[in-house]
Amino acid sequence: MAAFDLQQSLNKARLRTDRSTRAPRSDRGQSRLEPAVISALSDLVSGQERPAMKDLLVALDSCCRQAQLDPPSRATVYKLIGSLPCPTRRKRDLPEAVQAALYNLEPDSEIPLHQIAFCCFNYGDLQASCFAAGLPWLALYQARRMRGHRPKSRGLLDAAMRTRRI
Repeated sequence: MAAFDLQQSLNKARLRTDRSTRAPRSDRGQSRLEPAVISALSDLVSGQERPAMKDLLVALDSCCRQAQLDPPSRATVYKLIGSLPCPTRRKRDLPEAVQAALYNLEPDSEIPLHQIAFCCFNYGDLQASCFAAGLPWLALYQARRMRGHRPKSRGLLDAAMRTRRI
């Protein structure tokens, strides 16, 4: 009898690594961070210009320590920045050129700023693109991550972001 049975070892390894035998997490798809941490991060990134990541992490760490919470990792902060809720604006309160770029929405629609930036760069004229280039940095950052940009429109957005060091 052999001291090592390869087939038995492979079967045990297959059972250990088989994902179908593991129960999924009960909180799958939901953030495991405390709402206070997400709120603090949202406040820290809500300015017009992008803060330096080092300063942002230090400030977030300080907020978390004061609330006796564990601060999120750098990677988690980057992921959260891409999914934080953007402020909204009502279509009728926007300039005419921007309203024209948002042609398929009702005047009373509340539109997130990143969606406004996306539509202005893709469907708007020069005035709409200039308006979008002046939106808060988070709106441009999230608009850049959206799918469906026209090549020249993405170039305009990239140029605006490069100019503002976003």
